[in-house]
Amino acid sequence: MSVLGLPSWDEETGLLQTIIETPKGARNKFAFDETIGLFRLKKVLPVGMVFPFHFGFIPSTWAEDDGPLDVLVLLEEPAFPGCLVPARLLGAIEAKQTKKGKTLRNDRLITAADKMPSFDHYRTIEDMEPKLLEQIEQFFIAYNAAEQKQFKVLRRSGPKKAEALIAQGIKKFEMKFG
Repeated sequence: MSVLGLPSWDEETGLLQTIIETPKGARNKFAFDETIGLFRLKKVLPVGMVFPFHFGFIPSTWAEDDGPLDVLVLLEEPAFPGCLVPARLLGAIEAKQTKKGKTLRNDRLITAADKMPSFDHYRTIEDMEPKLLEQIEQFFIAYNAAEQKQFKVLRRSGPKKAEALIAQGIKKFEMKFG
């Protein structure tokens, strides 16, 4: 399974294409390994810690942490690693991550699955409950702290800024992979 050639945006629908790596509620963190075309078990989260929503990546993008842009997909129903979920871009949690003294950007794009009726009214990150956003941010802070990494939220951004982050990610991808 190669996702390097899959476009970030679906030309027909205009929706963002997201690939699920780790399902909502999972302690197992999976990561797609492009070299072998399979998902690897990357780590197991501590007892009591699970992914709050489906977590994955946006194909044909590249980020500072040497992988595709990260995405959180609001979808209440089960999904599985490798599932392609068309989604509306709501915004981003812009953040930086520090590990062993090295700091780089590691933003989390926030989307709502297009086929999820309970999220139909979400058009921007501002439509989300502030408490839910705080909990998502706290998850990523704790998730990184478990690996002796710092995750610092810089700001929450709406869809326009998130689109710009994706455009940058697409440019980085094109420079890296031609």
